[in-house]
Amino acid sequence: MRHKIGIILSGCGFQDGSEIHESVLAMLALSQQGHDLIFAAPEHSQVRVVNHLSGERAQEEERNVLIESARIARGDIEEISLLKADDIDALVIPGGFGAKANLSTFARDGVSMEVEPKLQALIKSMYLSKKPIAAICIAPVILAKALGEFGIEITIGDDQDIASTLEKMGVRHVKCSADRCVVDHKHKIITTPAYMIGKNIADIYPGITQAMLELGKLLKMPT
Repeated sequence: MRHKIGIILSGCGFQDGSEIHESVLAMLALSQQGHDLIFAAPEHSQVRVVNHLSGERAQEEERNVLIESARIARGDIEEISLLKADDIDALVIPGGFGAKANLSTFARDGVSMEVEPKLQALIKSMYLSKKPIAAICIAPVILAKALGEFGIEITIGDDQDIASTLEKMGVRHVKCSADRCVVDHKHKIITTPAYMIGKNIADIYPGITQAMLELGKLLKMPT
């Protein structure tokens, strides 16, 4: 059965937006299952712009999160306020610096972080509608803030400092390797560490593929 999967992007490139490998592997695994992908991103300036060749910040350059995200979505993308829980059956958030800076303030504020308001509303609406949500790499921090009050179970790998910060938000952190994922069946949440642990695309492929397969299984469960 075909389902509509919302994918939230945060730019293009792991140092200032969405991690491209994580995004594409998730897209591939979902497309192979026959699902339809709907891309969305907030329309505002990136927190920072990085030269991915040198690794240096481009101090005077400004880029728009939605416009940069369109590179990954091949132009077929909408502003996040247009995406409603009623429009999709599941939600996926890839990692990258953008997840913790353009979609939230985790990079700056840690445990006191805030989630981009329109994304916060979408996540809460998806959760209350009992629709599955998957987050990759550092993106589970967004779910920790948005859904921590519900005691969800997530992973960002084995970074104890970040895990402790997330647990202060009310979640239960589970240690996990890059080739695995953690499935919280009760709350329909799937997370996988990806490049939080993995060193290359081969390392993260199994975990992301498994996570998207688990998402497909949750979609078959009655609400």
